[in-house]
Amino acid sequence: MREVFHDTLEDIQSRLVEISELVTEAIEKATKAFATGDVALAEEVIANDETIDNLVLTTDEVAIETLAMQQPVAHDLRVIITALRASASLERMGDLAEHIAQLVRQRYPERAIPKGLKSTFVRMGELDVEVARTLTQLLRTQNLTFATHIRDTDDDIDELHASVYERVLGDSFSGEIPHAIDATLASRYHERFADHAVSVAKKVVYLATGDWSGADDDAAEIEIVE
Repeated sequence: MREVFHDTLEDIQSRLVEISELVTEAIEKATKAFATGDVALAEEVIANDETIDNLVLTTDEVAIETLAMQQPVAHDLRVIITALRASASLERMGDLAEHIAQLVRQRYPERAIPKGLKSTFVRMGELDVEVARTLTQLLRTQNLTFATHIRDTDDDIDELHASVYERVLGDSFSGEIPHAIDATLASRYHERFADHAVSVAKKVVYLATGDWSGADDDAAEIEIVE
């Protein structure tokens, strides 16, 4: 029975890695579609979000059933708690990739990126993809160096996010109101994507160390702003 229990824990962790891989694929396609105006690619992201949602649901069901039936303690309990909390953030990351893709569909055949901001959004997209790939590595290996890299990259995304707001609200911005709305929404989606990755990274740190300091505050902040 103990071997079966640990096989189940390994299965839960493998499922988180699989979800993260799907989220990475989603943000790669969404940011490429946003930069190029590729509506077919955007439609792929929108259609595939249901796959992420379903995998999150089944992972949560396994975790909850294991928690109820096995009553784990110590590290085993942390695995279950981490899975339940991390899966919610990963699901939200998939949603945010979908939101970026939806902006592409809404503006087609025009580009969703306002003039003068393409390089900024291309860079934000690159950083979000980097964050997603690093998060997958963190979930696969639990090497906490990856968690530090995610936090550092999130700081760079925050700076780009602030620069978009400054540009849109500045006197030099010549775009129309719909363009300003697209820019602010897209920037927010990119920034929140990375925030959720940081949240998952903190949960993995908790799994590895048992230290939960700051993680609850981080999750609460994300819930409030979205």
